Amino acid sequence: MSAQNNQIYLTLNNGIQMPQFGLGVYSIPAGEMTYNSVMTALKCGYRHIDTAHAYQNESNVGQAIKDSGISRDSIWVTSKLWPNEYGEGKTLKAIDRMLGRLGLDYVDLVYFHQPIGDYVGGWKEMEQALEMGKVRSIGISNFDVNDSIFNSLVETARIKPQIMQIECHPYAQRKHWQEMVKKHNIKIECWFPLGGRDSKGEILRDSVINEIAKAHNKSAAQVIIRWHLQEGFSVIPGSTNPSHIRENIESLAFTLSDDEMKQIRSLDREARYFNMTYEDQKRWFGQWNPTD
Repeated sequence: MSAQNNQIYLTLNNGIQMPQFGLGVYSIPAGEMTYNSVMTALKCGYRHIDTAHAYQNESNVGQAIKDSGISRDSIWVTSKLWPNEYGEGKTLKAIDRMLGRLGLDYVDLVYFHQPIGDYVGGWKEMEQALEMGKVRSIGISNFDVNDSIFNSLVETARIKPQIMQIECHPYAQRKHWQEMVKKHNIKIECWFPLGGRDSKGEILRDSVINEIAKAHNKSAAQVIIRWHLQEGFSVIPGSTNPSHIRENIESLAFTLSDDEMKQIRSLDREARYFNMTYEDQKRWFGQWNPTD
């Protein structure tokens, strides 16, 4: 982890540095709302934006980046392919379509969004895309279903993933997966870092977190984000509220003590908020396909 230009960076296993903190646009409606959220974030100093084909708002992200006037090489752009885009003869073409939707010459990080379909065959083309310069890094999202699924890709890959994106927050710190990815020097990026909508604000109301927040004159959200950063996770909270977008990036400007970090670690109970079974995921994710 290193800091420069008011950003904190993680060094990936391919030597590339990624801004550790960013904006996630999951569940933000396509169109003006996504565009405005990204523009607000970029003006506030964000330099990492996370989208996906499944979110159907890649074009709005790309337009905001173009209109921001910020140099392309200063902004980290992440997107994700859907399972119907995995496979030899499919994945490279899908990445080209992604570039078209974003209006970009390259993507900084592309994930396989779900561990369904021909992800082993598709990974070969992800590796090709990396070597061709279409993509700067490649990763896997939600491959924490079980060890077997994770290993079926990671242990056969010629180029190991740089990052794995999973649900992670103080109530589900994913200790097992922290150890699993460490074997391959894969970083963790966290979705639902504040608990997500299904948590109904439970983590934000936690008494331990709020006592720490009071001591720093910060919000509970800022303390949680700061905990993620100091744990070495990449964290991408989403918001359409300009004040929350500004507040979240201020998490880069203070530090939690070792004792405060220990207190938050003690909250772990492996309580996830997304609990769909893998069989249900295969049925649902296999039936729905995003449009171009």
